[in-house]
Amino acid sequence: MQEQKLPLPPFSEETAKQKVRMAENGWNLKDPQKISMAYSDDSIWRNRDLFLKGREEIVSFLEAKYAKELEYRLCKELWAFTENKIAVRFAYEWHDQAGQWWRSYGNENWEFDENGLMKVRFASINDLAIKKSERKLVWEGSIRPDDFSGLSEMGL
Repeated sequence: MQEQKLPLPPFSEETAKQKVRMAENGWNLKDPQKISMAYSDDSIWRNRDLFLKGREEIVSFLEAKYAKELEYRLCKELWAFTENKIAVRFAYEWHDQAGQWWRSYGNENWEFDENGLMKVRFASINDLAIKKSERKLVWEGSIRPDDFSGLSEMGL
């Protein structure tokens, strides 16, 4: 039996939003192996200037990312969707080993296979140095609470 990751395409607005929130929650838990299971075995990524293919490369990328981007907090928002594609915008905050805080802004384009696994992910990301006092993505625990503001409400 083929792996499936619900919800499956074709997406409605409700299921597209659900898929976005599931991705946000997964990345905030920072478990590269678990995150990789949301992607097809042969998933293709462009992340900034890196080009990845397959779960093994995704896991290696995420391990390095979470080692560099400390106290990582991510918020995603649905931008648009079609039957099997979703576009999101996002912001995440983190600090480097020297203690400099950053807010990274970006957009992602996702394409899913019939089993709900992401087969294509293209991410464009820009980083802005911020002061710790300027952080907006501050909540208890790993997962953003349902009653915590989203990007639009925060003006991001």
